[in-house]
Amino acid sequence: MKALPQIEVLTNEWSEYELLDSGDRRKLERFGSLIVIRSEQKAWWKPARPASEWSRAVAIHEDNGTWTLRRNTPREWHLRLDKLTLEARFLETSKHVGVFPEQSPHWNWIRRRAPSHNVAQAPRLLNLFGYTGVASLVAAEAGFAVTHVDAAKPAINWGRHNQQLSGLGSKPIRWILEDAVKYVNREIRRGSRYEAILLDPPSFGRGPNREVWKVEKQLTDLLDICRQLLSELPLFIILTAYNLEASSLMLGNLLSDTLSHIPGRVSVGELTLRQSSSTRLLPLSLFARWETEIARP
Repeated sequence: MKALPQIEVLTNEWSEYELLDSGDRRKLERFGSLIVIRSEQKAWWKPARPASEWSRAVAIHEDNGTWTLRRNTPREWHLRLDKLTLEARFLETSKHVGVFPEQSPHWNWIRRRAPSHNVAQAPRLLNLFGYTGVASLVAAEAGFAVTHVDAAKPAINWGRHNQQLSGLGSKPIRWILEDAVKYVNREIRRGSRYEAILLDPPSFGRGPNREVWKVEKQLTDLLDICRQLLSELPLFIILTAYNLEASSLMLGNLLSDTLSHIPGRVSVGELTLRQSSSTRLLPLSLFARWETEIARP
């Protein structure tokens, strides 16, 4: 009998971010030098720090969906990720600031699987639902030829801006404004192939032409067509999901089923944020990672 899969718990690995406290469906965070408060539906418990600590926040995302900033608080500021420079922003339309710190274990994992510098051709990586492109920049800086796909033009422009801020203008990144499913189908028809694929789909979304995306209805089909994009020497697929009704084991089963014909192994788990000065972990995202067992020449 095969051993049951172990569920890994990964936590943030980035000095520019700190989860100071969480509770009452909110989180107190530090991005660089700025302390902010945002809603968090998974923080059901009570805060550990006193109200005086929470009062240090210079920006609060209110229940009505807008930001309240203290006087002289910048709406845009820079964060460092090793050699990369990322611009964070307080947007009027979203509680997100342009980066998801819980994804940092994936960024480091991608770096560790980067190609050696003497390979003849850079391996190709497809980043679907890529948002502002932090993973794309990490991969490009590590040696991958990246194709970044997102259906939101502001996110694509933000990613391009981060590429220039990071001095990676000469790195091979293709920024594609397109619905993910349509783009993958078109790539199959063109005979394109990739060694690595990242998928970070939203629970619900709309494409540039109002295409509707519902993860519970379309993810299985998307994985199946993504499988057709893998080259003869694939490296990995990373799948993350924020859906409260999903589980990491479910994602692992999907990847195992989709890639059953290719020698490889699947790991599953949760991406979390470690609360400073505490053992508390805030669970945010589920993940499954498939990596090949095919020997490369």
